[in-house]
Amino acid sequence: MDRAQKADVVEELGQIFSDSGAVVVCHYAGLSVAEMTEFRAQMREAGASVRVAKNTLARIALEGKPCAGMSKYLTGQTVLAYAEDPISAAKVVEKYAKANEKLVIVGGSMGETVLDESGVKALAAMPSREETLSMISGMLGAPASNLAGAIGAPASNIASILSTIEEKAAA
Repeated sequence: MDRAQKADVVEELGQIFSDSGAVVVCHYAGLSVAEMTEFRAQMREAGASVRVAKNTLARIALEGKPCAGMSKYLTGQTVLAYAEDPISAAKVVEKYAKANEKLVIVGGSMGETVLDESGVKALAAMPSREETLSMISGMLGAPASNLAGAIGAPASNIASILSTIEEKAAA
């Protein structure tokens, strides 16, 4: 790889570190090509990406970035999993690492916060953006539903009382 190619890789990695909601660093020693392809496919389905890069180039790209403390995790055979959504990359990596012990979560970052292995696992346990939005919309709709039920309840009660009186009168 010549100097110009290295500069391009450093620029690309710099974009990844700045624009991603979260970056997860994993060791992948022992993963076969088929397993890595499967991992990449799962990441793509979740809207996330995977990048294998030389650690020295990744460290250079991290210089001056808010998540520069993450460079301590760049040792050995590392793969970077990243996405705009801070939760999706961590969820897929966590799920794949449970199924395949050759992929080991080392750490990562979310914005300016550097995460260790347990931090990445905690991030993966959080609800995704879509899940959070659906919970919020459910919470917003619940009071209106309760109000409609409360408004309709007296009329329903009156109707049942009148039907009871009518049945007694008919008998």
